[in-house]
Amino acid sequence: MSTLGIDIVLIVIIAINVLVSITGFNDFSFLEKYKFNIGGIRRGEHVRMLSSGFLHVDTTHLFFNMFTLYFFGPVVLKHVGNLQFLLIYFGSLLFGNLFSLFFHKDEYHYSAVGASGAVSGIIYSGILFEPSMSLYLMLIPIPIPAYIFGIGYLLYSIFGMKNRVGNIGHDAHFGGAVGGYLITLLLAPVLFQENLFMIGLLAIPIVILFVMQRLGKL
Repeated sequence: MSTLGIDIVLIVIIAINVLVSITGFNDFSFLEKYKFNIGGIRRGEHVRMLSSGFLHVDTTHLFFNMFTLYFFGPVVLKHVGNLQFLLIYFGSLLFGNLFSLFFHKDEYHYSAVGASGAVSGIIYSGILFEPSMSLYLMLIPIPIPAYIFGIGYLLYSIFGMKNRVGNIGHDAHFGGAVGGYLITLLLAPVLFQENLFMIGLLAIPIVILFVMQRLGKL
């Protein structure tokens, strides 16, 4: 079911993100109660693993996540439909927060908010389905193949995780992309027959992260 050419499930997700984020902008106690926080989660406040994905730092943060979702969401919906789209979205959100929990488990004050993990999963899912689609990025005047963007995105996330670049949850971005990758392949195993080489290519950053973690390089 769609309206104005946009699937209703996408509109609902964006609307919930906007409403919850605005509530957080105006109510600090609400933000504190539902943001991703290691100490809170380890005390048993597991709702934060989900609720944090609908909160944002500010309107710019919210806009860029929702704009990206608006762009990539229809690509995924075209291939899997509403229910499986929701599985990829929420699965990626949880994967992203699980990555953050793993890499920051002893940092009790570590906090984060944002739909970036879920959106990263949708991005990687869209790339799996249409790896040759072209993307236009700011400051780059030529189109970039989606699979190049996806690999570069995760390699930069590894760099960001290792070097703590900026006030950005690189681990959640990476974990969300891994979630989108794995869940998409589970839901659409036909991709192994259609483009096994691309699946392997997109897995390279995931293998690199695994090796670096095992070697204690993160």
